[in-house]
Amino acid sequence: MADYGEKIMIEFFEMASVIVVGGGVAGMMAAVTAARSGADVILFEKNEKLGRKLRITGKGRCNVTNDCDKNEFLSNVATNQKFLFAAISRFSTADTKDFFEECGVPLKTERGKRVFPVSDKAQDIVSAMENACIEAGVRIINKKVEGLIIEDKKVLGVIAGGENYGSNSVIVCTGGASYPKTGSSGDGYRFAKRAGHTVTEIRPSLVPLVAKGKLCARLQGLSLKNIGFKVKDTENGKVVYEDFGEMMFTHFGLTGPVVLSASAHLSDIESGKYVACIDMKPALDHKMLDARILSDFSGAINKDFINSLDALLPQKMIDIVVGLSGIDARKKVNSITKEEREGLVNLIKNIEIQLIGFRSIDEAIITKGGIAVNEVSPKTMESKLVSGLYFAGEVLDLDAYTGGFNLQIAFSTATLAGENAAWSSFE
Repeated sequence: MADYGEKIMIEFFEMASVIVVGGGVAGMMAAVTAARSGADVILFEKNEKLGRKLRITGKGRCNVTNDCDKNEFLSNVATNQKFLFAAISRFSTADTKDFFEECGVPLKTERGKRVFPVSDKAQDIVSAMENACIEAGVRIINKKVEGLIIEDKKVLGVIAGGENYGSNSVIVCTGGASYPKTGSSGDGYRFAKRAGHTVTEIRPSLVPLVAKGKLCARLQGLSLKNIGFKVKDTENGKVVYEDFGEMMFTHFGLTGPVVLSASAHLSDIESGKYVACIDMKPALDHKMLDARILSDFSGAINKDFINSLDALLPQKMIDIVVGLSGIDARKKVNSITKEEREGLVNLIKNIEIQLIGFRSIDEAIITKGGIAVNEVSPKTMESKLVSGLYFAGEVLDLDAYTGGFNLQIAFSTATLAGENAAWSSFE
């Protein structure tokens, strides 16, 4: 039986008040919320286990949210900030913390206000959400949903495993297109398009960046902490992203927190329009760094230049910096001119790396793009085109920077969707 076409009598294999499609973080939260609001809920998950992607977030530690207020949260949303105002007002970062504490998962806050389970185990977060679903009476069915059943711009249920399941409301929480091995294969985009929704361009975000040349490969594996990082548009010189923190060199280019966040701000990267600029000593201005170098040189007057930088730079970077400086590696420190020293200061404060691409969406933490939010009610997460159809989480055109903000988007939008889907099913 098809899900669209002429109006016909539909026989349903099973019925529920609310059907949730997708057993990831948004799907589980939507199911729990709807069930706690009094709805009879079926949660469909095509994988054998719930929360498959959630299990690997934060390198298996799961950065569940950020311990910040509403305004700071919204300032860390890269796409469609205003759309999230109602959602974060209804279910805040503090509410997320309370939810997991009440579920028996103690939390801790680390640098950057990032919140993790004390156990450092993402599995504890998954188990807590799964148990909350079960305790709320959610029926979990491991079947792939093939399509939505829609008539006269009203959702009637879903088709799963070749059977029709009826409901008053359906919440689509199928995730984006990142980490496809976890089941994020773009099903929600197809459902939305068939329901008449617009899906914006899909591309990777919070993803490592590919660099031109061999410099990064030579530094492969080197992690830098407390560095200044910015990305400039070479066409107009404008700084499109700036941050302070950690990064790492890889065989293909750059990765790490500041790099992943920078990726959310870039487009047309393949044209080579962006250059990354690394400040190795952001706590020192040019004058202070020059004084620091002079001090180091004074203790190594008779040393070769290449042997005088051990206290200033990571060992793996010394050859690179010496080469880029243009100063003869074997030149005695006491012979280095003021102009050469000024050039060294400028280099250490601004090591430039040409960026030429993103790594594939398979390596992206999240997906940029998705269901156009102007076709979804920000106060309920209900479709403006199809009655009873709701969306939550990464399937929507919403994304944020690293630090727990993207999971918070899922929690907040799912809570709104779950509540409103449940309430509408009683009307």
